[in-house]
Amino acid sequence: MPPAIRKCSVSIAGHATSISLEADFWLALKAIAARRGVSLNALIAGIDSRREGNLSSALRVFVLNDLQALLTAAGFSTDPSPSDLSPDPDPPASSPPG
Repeated sequence: MPPAIRKCSVSIAGHATSISLEADFWLALKAIAARRGVSLNALIAGIDSRREGNLSSALRVFVLNDLQALLTAAGFSTDPSPSDLSPDPDPPASSPPG
């Protein structure tokens, strides 16, 4: 079952707009806003002012980038090697039934 999409109204530059995102992304955005000491509207307005493409996608990418920054700060690598990004050209041959 696909994740539930929630539609929320936010105010950006004095205009109300409705944004549809998965509930987990709304939770992540609220946590990021709280960690940064800003309102959810202010966080979204800042993302909106720098975005390319649609706002919902920009918000998802922002959450991903924030998570990657936290992981990097904690000492984890977030850069997959090129081999992790492409399918295995030569999958291992299965053994004949014995």
